[in-house]
Amino acid sequence: MAAVMLPWAFVWAGAQEQSSHGRADAGPDKPDMATDGRAGADSNIAKWLEEVAVTGSRAPLRLGQGARIVTVLDSLTIRSLPVVTINDLLKYAVGVDVRQRGVEGMQTDISIRGGSFDQMAILLNGVNISDPQTGHNAADFPVDVSLIERIEILEGPASRVYGASSLLGAINIITKTPVAGEVNAHLDGGSYLTFGGGASAVLAHGGWDNSLSVSYRRSNGYSRSSAGGLNGDFQTVKAFYRGGYKQLFWQAGLSLKDFGSNTFYSPRFDDQFEHTFKTFLALGADASAGFLHLRPVIYWNHAQDRFELFRGKPEAYPFNHHRTNVYGANLGAWFETLAGRTAFGAEFRNEDIVSTNLGEPLSRPDGPYVVGLNRTQMAFYAEHNLTLAWFTLSAGLTAARNTGSGEGFGVYPGADMSFRFLQDWKVYVNYNASYRIPTFTELYYSVGGHQADKNLRAEKMHAAEAGLKYDHAGIRAVFSAWYHYGKDLIDWIKETPGADWKSVNHTRIHAFGQELTLKVDFPRLLGWSWWQGVQVAYSHIDQRKDLGAISGADGGSGSIQSLYAFEYLRHKLVVQTDVRLWSGLFLNLSCRWQDRVGMYERYEGLTATGEFVPYTPCTFLDAQLSWNTDNYRIYFQADNLLDRQWYDHGNVPQPGIWLRLGASYTFRW
Repeated sequence: MAAVMLPWAFVWAGAQEQSSHGRADAGPDKPDMATDGRAGADSNIAKWLEEVAVTGSRAPLRLGQGARIVTVLDSLTIRSLPVVTINDLLKYAVGVDVRQRGVEGMQTDISIRGGSFDQMAILLNGVNISDPQTGHNAADFPVDVSLIERIEILEGPASRVYGASSLLGAINIITKTPVAGEVNAHLDGGSYLTFGGGASAVLAHGGWDNSLSVSYRRSNGYSRSSAGGLNGDFQTVKAFYRGGYKQLFWQAGLSLKDFGSNTFYSPRFDDQFEHTFKTFLALGADASAGFLHLRPVIYWNHAQDRFELFRGKPEAYPFNHHRTNVYGANLGAWFETLAGRTAFGAEFRNEDIVSTNLGEPLSRPDGPYVVGLNRTQMAFYAEHNLTLAWFTLSAGLTAARNTGSGEGFGVYPGADMSFRFLQDWKVYVNYNASYRIPTFTELYYSVGGHQADKNLRAEKMHAAEAGLKYDHAGIRAVFSAWYHYGKDLIDWIKETPGADWKSVNHTRIHAFGQELTLKVDFPRLLGWSWWQGVQVAYSHIDQRKDLGAISGADGGSGSIQSLYAFEYLRHKLVVQTDVRLWSGLFLNLSCRWQDRVGMYERYEGLTATGEFVPYTPCTFLDAQLSWNTDNYRIYFQADNLLDRQWYDHGNVPQPGIWLRLGASYTFRW
């Protein structure tokens, strides 16, 4: 629903790669770049991106028209960075916090602007695949990186656009829509006996289009249990298919993960294990009935989760089993008049879980599932967009109700404005309200030292933001400042060492943040072709919490330990550069510095010490050296070249340097 604006610093790597790595699905809506140089490619892809209709609004608006920040990571950017998973790719978005308990997407928590992993929506081609059981599993993406066209990251409250779950933003993964034919295959291997491979294919013919990807990854992992066994190993299988014929489209995905979960959920046990299996189905259409444009979508998300506190030993402690089914239907419509574009529609989403410990007793137990819960989300929205040569206004609201809450219908309004002046400048301001329904885990997980509250209230957020953008002659800069006021935010806290973790509604939260992205494009600015440029992105967040409803609370200091809400990135700095060393040989260097607020109870081995220690700032240097031609590329990647030892979560140490060698081949016709 909200209009959008691109912080250019996240696009330049993709622009350069398009010129150096060959044809990038060129077609009527995408430029075909040369392979012998990068100069000029940035401006071409910049113009193309400005014309892309991103899904940050209920009615389609071009990226260059809007007034909300949407970070766009295109397929070319993805290839230029030293990553093999979506989870690792998102680490380079300055407004995103990616907290790892493992590597390569094994139990990764993703959040936006100081929030928690439950406070953002995950979408695949605009279809909501968020996990109502827990956001811990939300990042089980079924699609291989090679099939991704772009990733859109909407920062700030997004309930007007994406409904429930998008309290502080949303991530929308867009897969390639073919205009011709292409087949890609890739293999890589690296540290700790890590191996991965995959293939993807796209084909368009006679009104039909088809995209398919499959991939497999495995590793022995970088850690061992106190008994000497594997406890950080993993294997994953992903498969995804998207098809279309004229106005119809459909998609199906599968994600399977088996991973040793180390001390992920409790530092007292170092031989935990988890199995997750997810499938996704969706069917929709982009149709027109006279002046009215319609987009109906129906979908089904299915998930199974098995957690083992003692790996392979149910006799030591019973396994946790969960099975969720989500059925959804969206009917959106929009029309255009001289006064602008008007959108309206309704959304229906039913969430059902059966479990060993999440929910109310079932009248008819089903195997290990003895409890469960069913709830329905209903929402109605309306929006109007006015776009002039120098001005954009987008305003609307969402009215929503969930049967799992006794709060009735809530109304969440918002308005976004942008002003363009002096050709190269844009200023924007916006206000938005949002909400989030608690996950099943937050409501019912009362085992293993946890005490949940099934009467938790929905979270509410109000936010205001203002920003300024400049783009001229190879220099692009975006600055934004925002303020968030949150009410009834949910977290797990421990008031004293040794106490149980409790899920609670925090009373109030005040957060103030700033983001700055700056990109210097040397080919445009100075005519260089060997050094493409440098980008710098920085974010700062300061939060104040009033927890007066919690005994002994003092706003986040003192003895209260928080699993999530007290822990956020106060500072994050990302610096990247791409250099052409010789012919098709390129070097990408990416440096990140982050400073996390928060404390955790230190353990010696598997025993708590009662001592609380703060997170320490850390610097990471990643690199990719690649040889690129029209059809193949060979790459060497190094994560954490400085071999830093660090914690994203307390008492779960992360690996040092991680090396990877890979190759890919692409055939086009």
